[in-house]
Amino acid sequence: MKSGRGPDKTTMRICLTHMRHASSGGTEAYLNYLAAYLCERGHDVTIVCRRHGSLPHPRARFIVLRDFALTKTWRMWAFARSVEQHVRSTSYDVVLGLGKTWNQDVVRLGGGSHKTFLEYMDKAGAGMGSLRFKDRVALNIERRALAADTCQRVIVNSLMVRRDIIARYNVPDERIAVIYNGVDVERFHPRHRAMGAEIRRAAGFDPEDQVLLFLGNAYRRKGLDLLLSAFAAQAEAHPRMRLLVVGEDSDRRRYQAMAAQLGCGRRVHFMGTQGKPEHCYGVADVYVLPTRYDPFANSTLEALATGLPVITTDCNGGGELIEEGVQGSVVQLQSGVTALSAALSYWSDMARVHKASGAARQLAEQHNHLSKMQDTERLLLSVACST
Repeated sequence: MKSGRGPDKTTMRICLTHMRHASSGGTEAYLNYLAAYLCERGHDVTIVCRRHGSLPHPRARFIVLRDFALTKTWRMWAFARSVEQHVRSTSYDVVLGLGKTWNQDVVRLGGGSHKTFLEYMDKAGAGMGSLRFKDRVALNIERRALAADTCQRVIVNSLMVRRDIIARYNVPDERIAVIYNGVDVERFHPRHRAMGAEIRRAAGFDPEDQVLLFLGNAYRRKGLDLLLSAFAAQAEAHPRMRLLVVGEDSDRRRYQAMAAQLGCGRRVHFMGTQGKPEHCYGVADVYVLPTRYDPFANSTLEALATGLPVITTDCNGGGELIEEGVQGSVVQLQSGVTALSAALSYWSDMARVHKASGAARQLAEQHNHLSKMQDTERLLLSVACST
């Protein structure tokens, strides 16, 4: 956050902060893509973290800040405090915070507002009514991160989150930049449908079946209970419809029992966690994510890139990209099972699904990873030149 360079700089000393660097996870993937892209562009990139995996690029480097702390909550607070001390004593042109820290030039809220997440989960009956100490600390960090004197710009990944941040924290609209998530259009591609055929057979699905895909680890937040109810409601009208559930949850058995109680257990296959989600998209005809809160679910674009129409809710920022009936459908969460069931019925028409496939792929290509990295680089450069 210090700079001795002039406004003509074309390369920057950039600090990216996130407590956890790894090869998995939405924010972690974004961090790796961004760090590699910025290094390729000639920038000097430092990743400040508490622990890390392999370098995303040979020219990037890690700085590890690991103050002693006994619990996860105190580790979160200690890391934020250590980041504050580090960036104050180090000369960077621009600091981008990707996690729960409060001292940066630019903060990216990839997970949206923690306050909003807690409220949605409380409404969903997930037992979030009384705040845990960990949540109180996270909310304190969020409030400090968005204070007027803390950062110059806020990156959000949907208009939904922008509206939320303005309303909750009174952040001026001009300080907020909406940069939608991007997708690796080579990794997620219609050609994986051939690879998905093996998984389809292993799941016991026939070639004539229409396969709906649900992918996510947090079943409650992602709305699997809503999908099972809507799926069961369509069972009689669409006997060839099947549901593949990919991902894991500690309550998995309860959801399996729910499917059985609804009378559709034999038509629902719980696959568990898979290492290559791109192949799982290749199994399906339609992707369904009736999420209760997702600032922008990456799986939205991954499915579109594979050529799948997407059914999701208005609580998924990724749904903002979808044109109703063209690349999928966006249902109102408050309308619940009724609206979701109607969407499943609409997309049970395979001729409609096949027509939407090309439009889905085309939309994803417009939101490829490279374009989002370019947008982020431009924003960082504008902030660095203004200091």
